[in-house]
Amino acid sequence: MLGLGSKEIIYWVSIVLFVGTYTMIILEKFFHRVPAALFGGLLAVFLGVVTPEAAWESIDHNTMFLLIGMMIIVSVLIESGFFSILSATALKLTKGDPLKILLTFTTLTAVLSAFLDNVTTVLFMVPILITMTARLKLKPVPYIIAVVLASNIGGTATLIGDPPNIIIGSIGGFTFMDFIVNLAPIIVVTLIIGTAVFTFMMKIKGDLEPKIKDEEELKKIVEAQRVEFDIVLMRKGLIIFGITIILFFLHHILHLEAGTIALFMASVLMLWAKENPERILERVEWTTLMFFLGLFIVIGGLEHSGVFEDVAHMIAGIIKDPILGILILGPFAAIISGIVDNIPFTMAMSYVLLDFAKTAAFDVEPLWWALALGACLGGNLTIIGASANVVAAGLAEREGYPIKFFDFVKAGTPVTVITVIVALGLLWLKYYILGV
Repeated sequence: MLGLGSKEIIYWVSIVLFVGTYTMIILEKFFHRVPAALFGGLLAVFLGVVTPEAAWESIDHNTMFLLIGMMIIVSVLIESGFFSILSATALKLTKGDPLKILLTFTTLTAVLSAFLDNVTTVLFMVPILITMTARLKLKPVPYIIAVVLASNIGGTATLIGDPPNIIIGSIGGFTFMDFIVNLAPIIVVTLIIGTAVFTFMMKIKGDLEPKIKDEEELKKIVEAQRVEFDIVLMRKGLIIFGITIILFFLHHILHLEAGTIALFMASVLMLWAKENPERILERVEWTTLMFFLGLFIVIGGLEHSGVFEDVAHMIAGIIKDPILGILILGPFAAIISGIVDNIPFTMAMSYVLLDFAKTAAFDVEPLWWALALGACLGGNLTIIGASANVVAAGLAEREGYPIKFFDFVKAGTPVTVITVIVALGLLWLKYYILGV
């Protein structure tokens, strides 16, 4: 590990490393995002921007454990044939209509993401969607992106739906019902408008055009789905999955992180199922996990050198009243969350708001909700803006449908801009017009 000397040098090197890593991720024709993130993260350690111990602390272990645990549980369910059954059932219910498939999956994903974490929901939904669209000769990627966008919108509604909300609830002292009352109604309206936006975009691009025109051929595809499954393994997988979800709801009472619960229940399932561990673990998205590992360290460099703290205090210094706070903090949080992982920024900004509340001449509660809306909805801006995006991209790439960085940006940017404007507009209306 090299020593760079002064804190100022480390400060600027951390920024250069982040910009360089992000540039490599964008230039995906020349660099794969996984080695790019790992190189950036380990270079930060090598140059002394962060110590090995600080790098380890920068990794969000709760997120990593959650991903590994849920990937193992989903892997067992795939092995049992559960997703094949769901795909065949969904195909029959929608009768192969692309618009019905889109609306069914995005709505279901948004609802599930509000009561599970959105990473779990994406892990659950994407394999089904890929199977369905492939059978109908549709392009899976636009549908996967739509589901990811819906998961990030839906996850904004509750305390447990998205990691930034968990941080805000913990530091700000807000309850599950506080999120339901203040954010859920806003997100219902935002989801409707967001769904209309990406449906319109897919419509004009021709992604909702049926590829199988012959009704008889389509009917045969819908009705002739033969599914092989292992009912015993499926029952075990579903029981463990159900218990895991119940424990997620109780994790605050149990004082256990969601990641600890997921990884523990995954180990229980592997012991109970008695399946070949190597076969189960082969389906875990290790490339996605390595990407997160590298990115967490790069972002940890920004956090440890004080970049996030300076940015957060700069924003707090500009805010002179709650209306201005909503207009500044919400969009800024959305932009930052689209570029870097929203967890460290949300944490830094939450502590600033906590201190700011002690001296502010106005009620800062609206600023907490503006931060939540911006941080969660801003995750739809780029493919690395939220954990669910990266996980979905990994699943799609494994099945042979890579999602390009700029393809995601082209789909995510209009949805992000419109949903952030709508959500923050409704928040402003709630507090300063309706007075509730």
